[in-house]
Amino acid sequence: MPIAVELPTRPNRIAVDLERSSLLIIDMQNAFLSPGGMFDLLRLNISRLRRVIEPCKTLLNYWRKAGLKVVFVRQVYSKDLSDAGGPESPNYWKEMCLVLIKERPELMDKLLIRGSWGAEMIDEVKPLPGEPVIEKQRYSAFVNTKLEDLLKSFNVKYLFFTGVALNICVESTVREAFFREFWPIVVSDCCEAIGPKGARRASLWNISQLFGWTITSRSLIKVIKRLCKED
Repeated sequence: MPIAVELPTRPNRIAVDLERSSLLIIDMQNAFLSPGGMFDLLRLNISRLRRVIEPCKTLLNYWRKAGLKVVFVRQVYSKDLSDAGGPESPNYWKEMCLVLIKERPELMDKLLIRGSWGAEMIDEVKPLPGEPVIEKQRYSAFVNTKLEDLLKSFNVKYLFFTGVALNICVESTVREAFFREFWPIVVSDCCEAIGPKGARRASLWNISQLFGWTITSRSLIKVIKRLCKED
């Protein structure tokens, strides 16, 4: 049965069917968010990134209580890097994990290798049994994965995005979602960018003006709470 709601999204309000929606939790992994992980080792500002953990956790809890669909996505490579693309691929030379593992292989457990601590989802935002987890080897969660097939099997049309990094994997997946006729909606306070201070603002501008919409977790939760009370 459709769950039609109107959301206070930016730059304009849109109507969505929550029954045909999925929350995407992108790359909330130790390598990116935990002290001692890859981003921390690279001296990136993980304290800024970690600000998304609490709102993401809160939204996920309400989303689950409402019985709505959720999909987890994580970046992970095989230990032999056979899925990294090889020297002919720009991914092999540009992706941070692959660059670091070639320079400092002793750090493998802190990175994104399957079975390592770094590749695991952070404790605060972990999938429950039965919740799907998509593993990717490129910035976009649609490339060489079963994500699109999974979403279509759920009859999903609207995608709500959370996670890191906003200007890399989140935005890459948003763009591909747009190209594949999904409706991308980024939960702005549940996503954070890396890089210079303007990176977050630029990414949100790209998304809201060209590829989708944005909303705050507070506004979205307010709608979900109202639905739960009606039930």
